[in-house]
Amino acid sequence: MTIRIGNAPCSWGVEFADDPRNPPWSRVLDECRAAGYSGIELGPIGFMPEDPARLGDALGERGLTLIGGVVFRPFHDPAKWDEVKDAAIRTCRSLTAHGARHLVLIDSISPRRAPTAGRPAEAEQMDDAEWNAFAARLRDIARMGHEEYGLDVSIHPHAAGFIDFEPEIERLLADIDPAILKICLDTGHSHYAGFDPVPFMARHMDRISYVHFKDVDPVVRAAVVASRTGFYDACGQGIFCNLGKGVTDFHAVRQMLIDAGYQGWCTVEQDCDPSGTTSPVSDARANRDYLLSIGFN
Repeated sequence: MTIRIGNAPCSWGVEFADDPRNPPWSRVLDECRAAGYSGIELGPIGFMPEDPARLGDALGERGLTLIGGVVFRPFHDPAKWDEVKDAAIRTCRSLTAHGARHLVLIDSISPRRAPTAGRPAEAEQMDDAEWNAFAARLRDIARMGHEEYGLDVSIHPHAAGFIDFEPEIERLLADIDPAILKICLDTGHSHYAGFDPVPFMARHMDRISYVHFKDVDPVVRAAVVASRTGFYDACGQGIFCNLGKGVTDFHAVRQMLIDAGYQGWCTVEQDCDPSGTTSPVSDARANRDYLLSIGFN
């Protein structure tokens, strides 16, 4: 089994590049390596240096590989299309400069969907015209990333966006050519949305190009869904617990990857509050130790 384990800046609370609470990017690299990881994601574009020489030297000094990057932008909002395209182009350029492989697309949180995170039966749905335009924007960026930059592009379902629940994921997968758009499976967001990632993997393993490891505390999930708590407040309350402490069956996930002959990276993501009381490097180390204990190298 050739599976490599990485981490991501969101495990240090980095969700937005301009958040003044963010730790220094160099500290994130230092602590990621100190916690036992050999790879890291880019984080939101603008958090790490976009100068290839500067970031390349920093990665090389720490023996870190850049795995990929996320375009977490409002694909659902046509008025923000220029913002989406700019972030996508800059991310593609940064990834290709460092030989990274994975471009991950996420429809960011919508005020129309935020109150119904974890409540699929109540979530507002787009009409056909809005959906078709939304899917076309995702398709355009996927085609650009794949054809112009040679990247593996995947869709990442995310709580409180318009690609969140199983029927929406299935619809998008049917609408966009698998040659240009794969799946980034996130085990935690699956549970947040109310479905088990393992049966989903069984149906779609041939289209999964990348995996995010995240665990969910069921008690916190039940509370935040019941109270309609916002996503970032839920993160601050610990909905994403240390791996192995929540509901994700990582033994089954591992076996599914082995049986499918999965090759490549699985990236730990434990979204947290950057001003919270948890220690990101301690959590990162505990997560790495847990994965080692169940057979990941």
